[in-house]
Amino acid sequence: MQVFNVQGMSCGHCVKAITNAVQARDPAASVRVDLVAKEVGVESAMSADQVIEAIREEGYEVKLV
Repeated sequence: MQVFNVQGMSCGHCVKAITNAVQARDPAASVRVDLVAKEVGVESAMSADQVIEAIREEGYEVKLV
């Protein structure tokens, strides 16, 4: 599982937006969002760069942990 630090997440809408963004590119992806830790765990066939791009397109600042 790849883990990313995502700044700007604060609510359920954020969780849904990030999950949908990743799963739009890889429907089989597993996404775990921890709002308190500001972390998103993704298990996917996508590269880290592809995941970062999907999350950034939703307007979040993201980097690989």
